[in-house]
This record gives sequence, C-alpha cells and structure tokens, in this order.
Amino acid sequence: MTPRPYHLHNGQKGSALAIRVTPRASRNEIVEILNDGTVKIRLTAPPVEGKANQALVEFLADVLDLPPSRIEIVAGATGRDKLVSILDLDTETVHQRILQRLA
Repeated sequence: MTPRPYHLHNGQKGSALAIRVTPRASRNEIVEILNDGTVKIRLTAPPVEGKANQALVEFLADVLDLPPSRIEIVAGATGRDKLVSILDLDTETVHQRILQRLA
C-alpha cells in the first residue's frame, strides 16, 4: 500500500488572490476588480522567460508593502489567470491596499 500524499503547512497567516495579467502594457497598474473578485493587472513586462511573473511579484510587493519573498504564484504560472499566495497579510488588509492603488 502506497502512503497517501499529504501536505504540511507552517501555519503562517496569509491570503490568496486571483489575478488576471495583461503583459506588455504601457505601465504597471491595477485596472479593476472583476465581478468574481479577480484583480486585473497590467504589466509592462513581456510574457517570456518568467519576466511577467517576476514583474507581477515585484509589483504586488510594492502595492502590498511586503518583501517579494512573501508573495508566490501558486497556480497559473504560464497563463494569464494566476492564483497568488500572500503570507503575513490578512485578506482585508490585502483588499484595502489593492483598492488604494486601483487606477
């Protein structure tokens, strides 16, 4: 019998954010929050060799006032729709900081 896979977590507080990215924009900005809660973000970086993903992490770190190491793309790394994990910030704080930067 093979052991059942399981995942451990370190218990840090955080939140998850659904994001839709538009690369090769004229500037980095939060455009809107869609009806389903997805945050639409434009980035100047091209979607090649992980440059847009890196730019997204750096942009979110700036918006949320966190070090980039606290932000991780956990799903959708190769697509426009991504799920981002944010450690050490609760959902309400993330929401407020995003609203402050809405274009």
